[in-house]
Amino acid sequence: MKAERARLARLKRLERIRDIARRTALAEAGKAEGTLAQLQGLVERTTRLSAEYSARTEMPDAHALQQLRHFVAGLDRITTGTRADAANAKVVADAKAQEAAAAERRRAAVEERAAAQARLIAQKIAGATTPLSARKATGTGLE
Repeated sequence: MKAERARLARLKRLERIRDIARRTALAEAGKAEGTLAQLQGLVERTTRLSAEYSARTEMPDAHALQQLRHFVAGLDRITTGTRADAANAKVVADAKAQEAAAAERRRAAVEERAAAQARLIAQKIAGATTPLSARKATGTGLE
């Protein structure tokens, strides 16, 4: 019985450790999702800025037009780089989400094992004790 209780205590400690790992994985997944959302917002904004500047037609001379085209080309390079960063951030966010799901599965498995161990201990305790009414009577029938 002592070994079963020690095993239950180990399983409970392992469950707490796995819960901490799950929370850490969830926090990392949340940060990765936040980074992804920021990068997607930047992609949208730089794309919109590039389109707005490209649509301008009120240039006083060719030099101003040339400067505008260089500026728009720079915005396009920023947009392209940000799109690549967003794609990488999506891969990272997906990986972190998978890690969080795996951590939850590991925690749940330990929780189930601990519950099974607790049930086993409860069954042994219930089987070891004999109710008072079911005890064999002592003495003679005349008493």
